[in-house]
Amino acid sequence: MAPRSFLDVLVLVLALAALSHRAKAGRSFFVFGDSLVDNGNNNYLATTARADAYPYGIDFPTHRPTGRFSNGLNIPDYLSKQLGSEFLLPYLSPELNGRRLLDGANFASAGIGILNDTGIQFINIIRMFRQLEYFEEYQKRVAALIGAQKTTQLVNGALVLVTVGGNDFVNNYYLVPFSARSRQYALPDYVKVLIVEYQKLLMRLHELGARRVLVTGTGPLGCVPAELAMRGSNGGQCSAELQRAAALYNPQLLQMIKGLNAQVGSNVFVAVNTQQMHNDFVSNPQAFGFETSKVACCGQGPYNGLGLCTGASNLCSNRDAYAFWDAFHPSQKANGMIVKQMLSGSTKYMYPMNLTTIFELDSRA
Repeated sequence: MAPRSFLDVLVLVLALAALSHRAKAGRSFFVFGDSLVDNGNNNYLATTARADAYPYGIDFPTHRPTGRFSNGLNIPDYLSKQLGSEFLLPYLSPELNGRRLLDGANFASAGIGILNDTGIQFINIIRMFRQLEYFEEYQKRVAALIGAQKTTQLVNGALVLVTVGGNDFVNNYYLVPFSARSRQYALPDYVKVLIVEYQKLLMRLHELGARRVLVTGTGPLGCVPAELAMRGSNGGQCSAELQRAAALYNPQLLQMIKGLNAQVGSNVFVAVNTQQMHNDFVSNPQAFGFETSKVACCGQGPYNGLGLCTGASNLCSNRDAYAFWDAFHPSQKANGMIVKQMLSGSTKYMYPMNLTTIFELDSRA
Protein backbone atom coordinates (compact mmCIF):
# COMPACT_ATOMS: atom_id res chain seq x y z
CA MET A 1 0.00 0.00 0.00
CA ALA A 2 1.35 3.42 -0.93
CA PRO A 3 2.23 5.70 1.99
CA ARG A 4 -0.27 8.42 2.84
CA SER A 5 0.61 11.93 1.83
CA PHE A 6 0.93 14.61 4.50
CA LEU A 7 -2.35 16.12 3.28
CA ASP A 8 -4.15 12.77 3.61
CA VAL A 9 -2.86 12.36 7.17
CA LEU A 10 -3.85 15.92 8.06
CA VAL A 11 -7.38 15.40 6.73
CA LEU A 12 -7.69 12.16 8.73
CA VAL A 13 -6.44 13.79 11.94
CA LEU A 14 -8.85 16.71 11.54
CA ALA A 15 -11.75 14.35 10.81
CA LEU A 16 -11.04 12.22 13.89
CA ALA A 17 -10.76 15.35 16.02
CA ALA A 18 -14.11 16.53 14.65
CA LEU A 19 -15.64 13.14 15.38
CA SER A 20 -14.42 13.37 18.98
CA HIS A 21 -15.95 16.85 19.23
CA ARG A 22 -19.18 15.55 17.68
CA ALA A 23 -19.36 12.77 20.30
CA LYS A 24 -19.09 15.38 23.06
CA ALA A 25 -21.25 18.11 21.51
CA GLY A 26 -24.12 16.04 20.17
CA ARG A 27 -24.99 13.59 17.48
CA SER A 28 -25.13 13.47 13.72
CA PHE A 29 -28.41 14.21 12.00
CA PHE A 30 -29.91 12.94 8.75
CA VAL A 31 -33.01 14.16 6.95
CA PHE A 32 -35.04 12.45 4.23
CA GLY A 33 -38.22 13.59 2.57
CA ASP A 34 -39.90 16.40 0.64
CA SER A 35 -40.17 20.20 0.51
CA LEU A 36 -41.18 20.48 4.16
CA VAL A 37 -37.61 19.51 5.07
CA ASP A 38 -35.55 20.20 1.90
CA ASN A 39 -32.58 22.45 2.74
CA GLY A 40 -31.61 23.16 -0.84
CA ASN A 41 -30.88 19.96 -2.75
CA ASN A 42 -33.23 21.01 -5.54
CA ASN A 43 -31.10 24.13 -6.11
CA TYR A 44 -28.64 21.78 -7.79
CA LEU A 45 -31.25 20.14 -10.04
CA ALA A 46 -33.04 21.17 -13.22
CA THR A 47 -36.53 21.24 -11.71
CA THR A 48 -39.35 23.70 -11.14
CA ALA A 49 -39.66 22.52 -7.51
CA ARG A 50 -37.25 25.13 -6.14
CA ALA A 51 -37.27 27.85 -3.51
CA ASP A 52 -34.15 29.68 -4.61
CA ALA A 53 -35.55 33.15 -5.25
CA TYR A 54 -36.89 36.07 -3.21
CA PRO A 55 -38.89 36.23 -1.01
CA TYR A 56 -37.95 32.73 0.21
CA GLY A 57 -35.36 33.09 2.96
CA ILE A 58 -36.36 36.65 3.78
CA ASP A 59 -36.10 35.88 7.52
CA PHE A 60 -33.21 33.40 7.31
CA PRO A 61 -30.06 34.65 9.10
CA THR A 62 -28.54 35.60 5.73
CA HIS A 63 -31.86 37.10 4.50
CA ARG A 64 -31.31 35.24 1.24
CA PRO A 65 -33.06 32.25 -0.37
CA THR A 66 -31.42 28.93 0.45
CA GLY A 67 -33.74 26.39 -1.14
CA ARG A 68 -35.81 26.04 2.02
CA PHE A 69 -39.54 26.37 1.42
CA SER A 70 -39.86 28.85 4.25
CA ASN A 71 -39.47 32.51 5.04
CA GLY A 72 -36.69 31.43 7.42
CA LEU A 73 -35.90 28.27 9.35
CA ASN A 74 -37.52 24.92 8.68
CA ILE A 75 -38.00 21.92 10.97
CA PRO A 76 -34.51 20.43 10.40
CA ASP A 77 -32.94 23.80 11.29
CA TYR A 78 -34.74 23.92 14.64
CA LEU A 79 -33.74 20.32 15.32
CA SER A 80 -30.11 21.12 14.47
CA LYS A 81 -30.26 23.87 17.10
CA GLN A 82 -31.46 21.35 19.66
CA LEU A 83 -28.57 19.06 18.74
CA GLY A 84 -26.10 21.91 19.16
CA SER A 85 -24.84 21.62 15.61
CA GLU A 86 -24.68 23.79 12.53
CA PHE A 87 -27.57 23.75 10.09
CA LEU A 88 -27.33 20.69 7.87
CA LEU A 89 -25.99 21.08 4.37
CA PRO A 90 -27.91 19.55 1.47
CA TYR A 91 -26.21 16.38 0.30
CA LEU A 92 -25.63 17.81 -3.17
CA SER A 93 -23.81 20.86 -1.80
CA PRO A 94 -20.13 21.01 -2.81
CA GLU A 95 -19.44 22.33 0.70
CA LEU A 96 -20.40 18.98 2.23
CA ASN A 97 -16.98 17.44 2.71
CA GLY A 98 -14.36 16.85 5.40
CA ARG A 99 -15.50 17.79 8.90
CA ARG A 100 -18.95 18.92 7.73
CA LEU A 101 -19.74 15.35 6.65
CA LEU A 102 -19.66 14.30 10.29
CA ASP A 103 -22.57 16.60 11.17
CA GLY A 104 -24.78 14.50 8.89
CA ALA A 105 -26.60 15.49 5.71
CA ASN A 106 -29.97 16.49 4.35
CA PHE A 107 -31.09 14.26 1.46
CA ALA A 108 -34.61 15.70 1.10
CA SER A 109 -35.96 16.91 -2.23
CA ALA A 110 -39.06 19.00 -2.85
CA GLY A 111 -41.83 17.32 -4.81
CA ILE A 112 -41.12 13.69 -3.97
CA GLY A 113 -43.41 11.17 -2.35
CA ILE A 114 -43.46 7.62 -1.08
CA LEU A 115 -44.31 6.42 -4.59
CA ASN A 116 -41.91 6.92 -7.47
CA ASP A 117 -44.61 8.36 -9.74
CA THR A 118 -45.43 11.14 -7.28
CA GLY A 119 -44.18 14.52 -8.48
CA ILE A 120 -43.49 13.42 -12.05
CA GLN A 121 -44.44 16.93 -13.19
CA PHE A 122 -41.29 18.23 -11.45
CA ILE A 123 -39.14 15.87 -13.57
CA ASN A 124 -35.71 15.95 -11.94
CA ILE A 125 -36.10 15.38 -8.20
CA ILE A 126 -34.45 12.97 -5.76
CA ARG A 127 -36.97 10.23 -5.13
CA MET A 128 -36.90 8.27 -1.89
CA PHE A 129 -35.07 5.25 -3.29
CA ARG A 130 -32.36 7.60 -4.57
CA GLN A 131 -32.15 9.43 -1.23
CA LEU A 132 -31.41 6.09 0.41
CA GLU A 133 -28.79 5.33 -2.25
CA TYR A 134 -27.17 8.66 -1.45
CA PHE A 135 -27.21 7.67 2.23
CA GLU A 136 -25.22 4.56 1.33
CA GLU A 137 -22.83 6.69 -0.70
CA TYR A 138 -22.49 9.12 2.22
CA GLN A 139 -21.44 6.28 4.53
CA LYS A 140 -18.72 5.21 2.10
CA ARG A 141 -17.43 8.79 1.97
CA VAL A 142 -17.32 9.01 5.76
CA ALA A 143 -15.71 5.56 6.07
CA ALA A 144 -12.91 6.79 3.84
CA LEU A 145 -12.30 9.53 6.42
CA ILE A 146 -12.72 7.77 9.77
CA GLY A 147 -13.00 4.06 9.02
CA ALA A 148 -15.95 1.68 8.77
CA GLN A 149 -16.35 0.99 12.50
CA LYS A 150 -16.54 4.65 13.52
CA THR A 151 -18.90 5.34 10.60
CA THR A 152 -21.25 2.63 11.85
CA GLN A 153 -21.16 4.18 15.33
CA LEU A 154 -21.87 7.63 13.89
CA VAL A 155 -24.88 6.39 11.91
CA ASN A 156 -26.23 4.21 14.73
CA GLY A 157 -26.05 7.15 17.13
CA ALA A 158 -27.60 9.69 14.77
CA LEU A 159 -31.02 11.27 14.86
CA VAL A 160 -32.99 10.73 11.64
CA LEU A 161 -36.02 12.65 10.40
CA VAL A 162 -38.28 11.35 7.63
CA THR A 163 -41.03 13.59 6.27
CA VAL A 164 -42.84 12.23 3.23
CA GLY A 165 -46.39 11.32 2.19
CA GLY A 166 -48.31 14.54 1.67
CA ASN A 167 -47.29 14.81 -1.98
CA ASP A 168 -48.67 11.35 -2.65
CA PHE A 169 -52.07 12.94 -2.16
CA VAL A 170 -51.79 16.54 -3.36
CA ASN A 171 -49.29 15.90 -6.17
CA ASN A 172 -50.51 12.49 -7.25
CA TYR A 173 -53.92 11.11 -6.23
CA TYR A 174 -55.65 14.52 -6.18
CA LEU A 175 -53.35 16.33 -8.62
CA VAL A 176 -55.97 16.35 -11.37
CA PRO A 177 -59.55 15.05 -11.54
CA PHE A 178 -59.61 11.36 -12.47
CA SER A 179 -55.86 10.97 -11.98
CA ALA A 180 -54.27 7.65 -12.90
CA ARG A 181 -53.94 6.63 -9.25
CA SER A 182 -57.51 7.64 -8.37
CA ARG A 183 -58.77 5.51 -11.26
CA GLN A 184 -56.55 2.63 -10.13
CA TYR A 185 -57.46 2.69 -6.44
CA ALA A 186 -60.29 3.79 -4.19
CA LEU A 187 -58.88 6.08 -1.50
CA PRO A 188 -58.78 3.46 1.32
CA ASP A 189 -56.91 1.05 -0.96
CA TYR A 190 -54.49 3.77 -2.06
CA VAL A 191 -53.70 4.56 1.57
CA LYS A 192 -52.90 0.88 2.17
CA VAL A 193 -50.50 0.91 -0.79
CA LEU A 194 -48.74 3.97 0.63
CA ILE A 195 -48.37 2.37 4.06
CA VAL A 196 -46.92 -0.84 2.58
CA GLU A 197 -44.41 1.09 0.45
CA TYR A 198 -43.48 3.41 3.31
CA GLN A 199 -42.80 0.39 5.53
CA LYS A 200 -40.32 -0.91 2.96
CA LEU A 201 -38.50 2.44 2.93
CA LEU A 202 -38.29 2.58 6.72
CA MET A 203 -37.00 -1.00 6.93
CA ARG A 204 -34.33 -0.17 4.36
CA LEU A 205 -33.33 2.83 6.47
CA HIS A 206 -33.00 0.50 9.46
CA GLU A 207 -30.86 -1.87 7.39
CA LEU A 208 -28.60 1.06 6.60
CA GLY A 209 -28.01 1.67 10.30
CA ALA A 210 -30.65 4.17 11.45
CA ARG A 211 -31.63 3.56 15.08
CA ARG A 212 -33.52 6.75 16.09
CA VAL A 213 -35.99 7.72 13.40
CA LEU A 214 -38.66 10.43 13.66
CA VAL A 215 -41.45 9.67 11.19
CA THR A 216 -43.89 12.49 10.57
CA GLY A 217 -47.43 12.01 9.39
CA THR A 218 -49.19 14.39 7.04
CA GLY A 219 -50.60 17.67 8.25
CA PRO A 220 -54.29 18.54 7.80
CA LEU A 221 -54.04 18.30 4.01
CA GLY A 222 -57.37 19.94 3.28
CA CYS A 223 -56.65 23.04 5.36
CA VAL A 224 -53.55 24.44 3.64
CA PRO A 225 -54.16 27.68 1.70
CA ALA A 226 -53.74 25.92 -1.67
CA GLU A 227 -56.54 23.47 -0.92
CA LEU A 228 -58.77 26.18 0.57
CA ALA A 229 -58.34 28.11 -2.69
CA MET A 230 -58.96 25.15 -4.97
CA ARG A 231 -61.27 22.81 -3.06
CA GLY A 232 -62.41 24.49 0.14
CA SER A 233 -66.09 25.14 0.68
CA ASN A 234 -67.68 28.54 1.32
CA GLY A 235 -66.41 30.38 4.36
CA GLY A 236 -62.93 28.88 4.19
CA GLN A 237 -63.87 25.40 5.33
CA CYS A 238 -61.19 22.76 4.81
CA SER A 239 -61.49 20.39 1.86
CA ALA A 240 -63.46 17.42 3.18
CA GLU A 241 -61.92 14.95 0.72
CA LEU A 242 -58.30 15.87 1.58
CA GLN A 243 -59.14 15.79 5.27
CA ARG A 244 -60.60 12.33 4.78
CA ALA A 245 -57.33 11.23 3.18
CA ALA A 246 -55.29 12.49 6.16
CA ALA A 247 -57.74 10.89 8.60
CA LEU A 248 -57.31 7.51 6.88
CA TYR A 249 -53.54 7.73 6.44
CA ASN A 250 -52.20 8.98 9.77
CA PRO A 251 -53.72 6.34 12.09
CA GLN A 252 -52.51 3.57 9.78
CA LEU A 253 -49.03 5.11 9.77
CA LEU A 254 -49.00 4.99 13.58
CA GLN A 255 -50.05 1.33 13.59
CA MET A 256 -47.37 0.52 11.01
CA ILE A 257 -44.71 2.18 13.18
CA LYS A 258 -45.86 0.21 16.23
CA GLY A 259 -45.56 -2.96 14.17
CA LEU A 260 -42.07 -2.08 12.94
CA ASN A 261 -40.84 -1.43 16.47
CA ALA A 262 -42.22 -4.79 17.57
CA GLN A 263 -40.51 -6.42 14.60
CA VAL A 264 -37.06 -4.92 15.31
CA GLY A 265 -37.47 -5.30 19.07
CA SER A 266 -36.79 -1.68 19.95
CA ASN A 267 -38.37 1.78 19.78
CA VAL A 268 -36.37 2.76 16.71
CA PHE A 269 -39.24 4.58 15.02
CA VAL A 270 -41.09 7.47 16.65
CA ALA A 271 -44.40 8.65 15.19
CA VAL A 272 -44.71 12.43 14.98
CA ASN A 273 -48.37 13.47 14.88
CA THR A 274 -47.94 16.56 12.71
CA GLN A 275 -51.64 16.46 11.86
CA GLN A 276 -52.53 17.21 15.48
CA MET A 277 -49.70 19.74 15.82
CA HIS A 278 -51.01 21.65 12.81
CA ASN A 279 -54.64 21.20 13.83
CA ASP A 280 -53.93 23.01 17.09
CA PHE A 281 -53.06 26.29 15.42
CA VAL A 282 -55.31 25.77 12.38
CA SER A 283 -58.37 25.47 14.62
CA ASN A 284 -57.37 28.25 17.03
CA PRO A 285 -54.61 30.41 15.51
CA GLN A 286 -55.00 33.28 17.97
CA ALA A 287 -54.14 31.00 20.89
CA PHE A 288 -50.71 30.49 19.31
CA GLY A 289 -50.08 34.11 18.41
CA PHE A 290 -51.19 33.91 14.77
CA GLU A 291 -53.66 36.26 13.14
CA THR A 292 -54.64 33.67 10.55
CA SER A 293 -54.15 30.02 9.64
CA LYS A 294 -56.12 30.28 6.40
CA VAL A 295 -54.30 32.95 4.39
CA ALA A 296 -50.70 32.37 3.32
CA CYS A 297 -48.21 35.18 3.90
CA CYS A 298 -46.92 34.94 0.33
CA GLY A 299 -49.01 34.16 -2.74
CA GLN A 300 -51.95 35.32 -4.79
CA GLY A 301 -55.60 34.52 -5.35
CA PRO A 302 -58.03 33.36 -2.66
CA TYR A 303 -56.18 32.84 0.63
CA ASN A 304 -52.95 33.61 -1.29
CA GLY A 305 -53.23 29.94 -2.18
CA LEU A 306 -52.81 29.93 -5.95
CA GLY A 307 -49.52 29.54 -7.77
CA LEU A 308 -46.00 30.03 -6.52
CA CYS A 309 -44.61 32.52 -4.03
CA THR A 310 -42.55 34.96 -6.12
CA GLY A 311 -41.28 38.50 -6.02
CA ALA A 312 -44.53 39.55 -7.70
CA SER A 313 -46.77 37.88 -5.09
CA ASN A 314 -48.66 39.46 -2.23
CA LEU A 315 -46.27 39.49 0.73
CA CYS A 316 -47.29 40.09 4.33
CA SER A 317 -45.20 42.44 6.45
CA ASN A 318 -45.45 40.44 9.71
CA ARG A 319 -44.55 36.87 8.86
CA ASP A 320 -44.95 35.72 12.47
CA ALA A 321 -48.67 36.52 12.29
CA TYR A 322 -49.21 33.79 9.67
CA ALA A 323 -49.27 30.05 10.29
CA PHE A 324 -48.56 29.42 6.60
CA TRP A 325 -45.73 31.01 4.68
CA ASP A 326 -46.89 29.98 1.20
CA ALA A 327 -49.68 27.88 -0.30
CA PHE A 328 -48.40 24.62 1.24
CA HIS A 329 -45.65 25.28 3.79
CA PRO A 330 -45.70 26.46 7.42
CA SER A 331 -44.04 29.72 8.39
CA GLN A 332 -40.80 29.83 10.33
CA LYS A 333 -42.75 30.51 13.53
CA ALA A 334 -45.04 27.52 12.94
CA ASN A 335 -42.01 25.27 12.26
CA GLY A 336 -40.57 26.31 15.61
CA MET A 337 -43.82 25.44 17.37
CA ILE A 338 -43.88 22.00 15.74
CA VAL A 339 -40.35 21.27 17.00
CA LYS A 340 -41.34 22.38 20.53
CA GLN A 341 -44.06 19.73 20.47
CA MET A 342 -41.53 17.19 19.20
CA LEU A 343 -39.39 18.01 22.22
CA SER A 344 -41.98 17.98 24.97
CA GLY A 345 -45.30 16.78 23.55
CA SER A 346 -47.32 14.01 25.15
CA THR A 347 -47.91 10.65 23.45
CA LYS A 348 -50.82 12.35 21.68
CA TYR A 349 -48.14 14.14 19.65
CA MET A 350 -45.07 11.87 19.90
CA TYR A 351 -45.40 8.10 20.16
CA PRO A 352 -43.96 6.26 22.02
CA MET A 353 -41.88 9.16 23.39
CA ASN A 354 -40.85 12.73 22.76
CA LEU A 355 -37.40 14.02 21.86
CA THR A 356 -36.53 15.09 25.39
CA THR A 357 -37.08 11.52 26.57
CA ILE A 358 -35.05 10.19 23.64
CA PHE A 359 -32.13 12.50 24.44
CA GLU A 360 -32.25 11.50 28.10
CA LEU A 361 -32.35 7.76 27.35
CA ASP A 362 -29.59 7.96 24.76
CA SER A 363 -27.35 9.98 27.08
CA ARG A 364 -27.30 6.99 29.44
CA ALA A 365 -26.38 4.49 26.72
